[in-house]
Amino acid sequence: MDGKKDISKGLATLRVILGFGFLYAGVEKVLDFGGTGQPWTAAGFLGHATGGSLPYMADPKAIVNPTHDFWVGLASNPGAVGAINFLVQFGEIAIGVALILGLATRFAGVMAALMMGLFYVASWNFSLGPISEQFIFGALALFLAYARAGDAYGLDALLERTMLVKRTPAVAAFLH
Repeated sequence: MDGKKDISKGLATLRVILGFGFLYAGVEKVLDFGGTGQPWTAAGFLGHATGGSLPYMADPKAIVNPTHDFWVGLASNPGAVGAINFLVQFGEIAIGVALILGLATRFAGVMAALMMGLFYVASWNFSLGPISEQFIFGALALFLAYARAGDAYGLDALLERTMLVKRTPAVAAFLH
């Protein structure tokens, strides 16, 4: 067994799995898999699900998230909600496609971590402890960016060999 090849397969597998998770989340919002007949909007989450929670909270309606008022303010601004809706849907789809293809993996990983960080702070859900789904996805995305996971069976490895990338270090920074 070749250890380096095994690591590459593992990185590629993690990258593709996380990519499919992001892609599915975005496509689900666009195509309404739940069949509600209503377009997806972040307004409900921003206005009502950002109060936060702590382990063993006596009052589930207590607001413990110090950023709650910021999110509620966004929810009451139709222009902001429209922009957020677009950014979440487009971001999830673009991050998903980029990770699946191993294209601009470093940039996609950082953007995925940023998105998950914002979701983490907005939800402020510590009812099961500080390590949530958003935290894990964000950490995994940062790891994939750091580990140059796009070089593992991804398009980044192919693009790295092009003259544009060889001559333009700024372009190379988005790859891996």
